[in-house]
Amino acid sequence: MADLFTLTQQSLASMDIEFIDIERGALGLLRVTIDRPEGVRIEDCEQVSKHLSRVFEVENIDYRRLEVGSPGVDRPLKTESDYKRFVGERVEVKLREAVENQKVFSGVLIDLSGSASTAGAEVQSKPFGIEFEAKKGEVRQVAFAFSDVERGKLDPVLDFKGKKR
Repeated sequence: MADLFTLTQQSLASMDIEFIDIERGALGLLRVTIDRPEGVRIEDCEQVSKHLSRVFEVENIDYRRLEVGSPGVDRPLKTESDYKRFVGERVEVKLREAVENQKVFSGVLIDLSGSASTAGAEVQSKPFGIEFEAKKGEVRQVAFAFSDVERGKLDPVLDFKGKKR
């Protein structure tokens, strides 16, 4: 699977597309997830699908169906550059080790690399943080490095009810 990930990543490198992930599903499904800063359009999915179909045929990759799509509103954060890109957004992060008996934090992602409030060595080792509401009205921060993260994703607040009148 690592070879398939690398092959897909290399073949999409020349396109104006950010490759996020590829996974194998049941019945020969290959699911490719892509993104763009301005959002994924149907034309992007079509272009990537056609391109990868040819690449996979040449490379003799066994699959029955290829599905190309966007990551959705709860986009996974897979690389350190993802964390830098989404500073200021609401995220959910699960840390490898608990901080004050808690591993999962939801809140606003902040950049601590330029923060004067943290000691110099700590800034280098923990450049990110999450600002979250611990108790009613009490806002707290937890600092972490990319290497501390088990998994992370965007965690937007969706309001399907709209404005009340």
